[in-house]
Amino acid sequence: MFWDTLSKPFFVMAPMADVTDIAFRALVAKRGAPDVFWTEFVSADGLYHTREIQKMRDAENPLMRELAFEENQRPIVAQIFSSSPEMIAYATKLVAKLGFDGVDINMGCPDRAIERQGCGAAMIKNPKLAQEIIRVAQGVSDLPVSVKTRVGYNKESLDEWLTVLLEANPAAITLHLRTRKEMSRVPADWELMKKAVSIRNKVNPRVLLIGNGDVQDLEDGRAKVAEAGCDGAMFGRAMFGNPWVFAGKKSEDTSLAEKLAALTELAYGFEKLSPPKNFAILKKHIKAFVTSFDGAAHLRAKLMEAENAAELEAILALYCRNGTPEFI
Repeated sequence: MFWDTLSKPFFVMAPMADVTDIAFRALVAKRGAPDVFWTEFVSADGLYHTREIQKMRDAENPLMRELAFEENQRPIVAQIFSSSPEMIAYATKLVAKLGFDGVDINMGCPDRAIERQGCGAAMIKNPKLAQEIIRVAQGVSDLPVSVKTRVGYNKESLDEWLTVLLEANPAAITLHLRTRKEMSRVPADWELMKKAVSIRNKVNPRVLLIGNGDVQDLEDGRAKVAEAGCDGAMFGRAMFGNPWVFAGKKSEDTSLAEKLAALTELAYGFEKLSPPKNFAILKKHIKAFVTSFDGAAHLRAKLMEAENAAELEAILALYCRNGTPEFI
């Protein structure tokens, strides 16, 4: 499996809803690819219930859009979620058929709508089902199965929760170093990764451990991994406005012209998604790319009004020519 071929430490792309789609992954791949790509997370239940659409009209199913990728986006892992072993089995077989390199099960998302389904972080409270979900996925294809989760629900519970996961023998576990209760309101506790590594070494040394939370750039990632003793780090918010992050480039070392060109490229790639997404989703990227320079707030406000890539490009062209986005 591809996990065995990675040099350590390795650095991977976080699965982020409405961020790590094929357009954003293409932007990153051209500027310095991560060691592993991840998709946005996809509902296994949704995939199952729209299976007839998948057979007849893949291009009309938004869930299948999230499972599109290009060959320069490898190795690539599809992240799925469900509390139903049957649905996980179906989605895993589909992911294997589509040619992915691995499948990852989300057991950490704190979204209430996800948790009401017994999925995401709610799985931390149901360790028996969590093990069953992992083993079902392992049994229906040759794909390596990994898990992304948190260090606990209301409080840190690595001794119990991580041990349960390790006993199911996934290929890798990504630990977001906060509890579900903490969300992202407190700094990620990388000291807990040392504890996680100790537990891993005792229970199941072959499982790879990936740290997630507050990794700023490649230099910071290397330092955190070296200090904690884990195998790699996952980059999330560090990718925003900096698709060069896996190449070792810091945001402040990138010219404004490069950033605006990347934003334009992303906008055109975003428009090609099929079926299309609402162009307003791109606003989070506009905020990330257009910041920390004189006139940034005014330019952002103008760009937020753009309804398509051509309008966004026109605003940026005027800004680059005149230093102002006015009169658009």
